[in-house]
Amino acid sequence: MNKKADKLIINGDTFIPLLTEEQIQKRVKELGEQISNDYKGKVPVFIGVLNGAFIFMSDLIKNVDLECEIDFFKLSSYGDSKISSGKVKLLKELNCDVNGRDIIIVEDIVDTGLSLKYIEELFSKHTPESMKVVSLLVKPESLKYDVKIDYIGFRIPSQFVIGYGLDYQQKYRNLSSIYVLSE
Repeated sequence: MNKKADKLIINGDTFIPLLTEEQIQKRVKELGEQISNDYKGKVPVFIGVLNGAFIFMSDLIKNVDLECEIDFFKLSSYGDSKISSGKVKLLKELNCDVNGRDIIIVEDIVDTGLSLKYIEELFSKHTPESMKVVSLLVKPESLKYDVKIDYIGFRIPSQFVIGYGLDYQQKYRNLSSIYVLSE
């Protein structure tokens, strides 16, 4: 697998570059700086949504100039498909106490908003000091739920994407760029 290919052929599908590694890293740095300014003097807890957000979250917190904590939970709404199943399952719970804390949910992508809506409902049972959401990618045309995303990396078309943590049948997360399924 060529990690910087002009196109990828996977199971007969053609994927072409959407965002380069350089574009992604530049934007992640900007998001880290913005969060650092917004949370000056605070110690936020970054909560990554596994598996997809782990690469983005790793790069993001390297660009955050604050004391911070990290935790993860794992949700599933896709399985091995290119489209959401329409149901969200919690596969791994948090290890930290979020009550009274400033929390930042880190998502790789917000598609329909279903997972984010589920996360909002999960946290409604707690009393965090504040809760904000940072998502590397957002598909505005696909949103079906009214969810608030405080920090957005890129707005992208409603097409299937892989790379930089985003998978297809649990593979291709290790691509350094983001590729889109060609029409």
